[in-house]
Amino acid sequence: MQGGIKINFISNLIIPLIVVITIFYGYRKKVEVYDSFIVGVKKSFGMIENLFPTLVAMIFAINVFTNSGILDLIFKVLSPVISVFKIPIEVLPIALIRPISSSASLAYLNNLFEKFGPDSFLGLLGSVMQGCTDTTFYVISLYFGCVGIKKIRYSLFAGLMADLIGMVASILVIKAIFAS
Repeated sequence: MQGGIKINFISNLIIPLIVVITIFYGYRKKVEVYDSFIVGVKKSFGMIENLFPTLVAMIFAINVFTNSGILDLIFKVLSPVISVFKIPIEVLPIALIRPISSSASLAYLNNLFEKFGPDSFLGLLGSVMQGCTDTTFYVISLYFGCVGIKKIRYSLFAGLMADLIGMVASILVIKAIFAS
């Protein structure tokens, strides 16, 4: 328990320490740190103005997709296919939701933890699946929308293929670990 307190103490000091070091470094280089900070904040409003519509549209699309019942229909259609490959149906929500929303897939992962435990096959599989994939739609809509890129076809394909490979690899690795 004593080690946990030390780690917690150190982690609480990291950001204030970075701020103090930055201020000290700026002072040594004769930079007006506060004025530079204010200029940076003012410049960020333009970025936020460009980013906000994309972010709202993405959040709206995620909510429509997750609350519309389409996801349940996809689960019903994919269940027989998934069972042929002996993939646990319980991780299907994580596999389908992760490219869209990190928080929603974490909620499903938390449900797996509560039902089966974090050290169970399904808990480990969900954890590795969460770590091996990314929120592809979020990344593309946020970052590409911020800089005004409209042609996303190849990036979307590459991102979704990377997610698929991560999901398949996580299944194979966790099955291999539990088989031994």
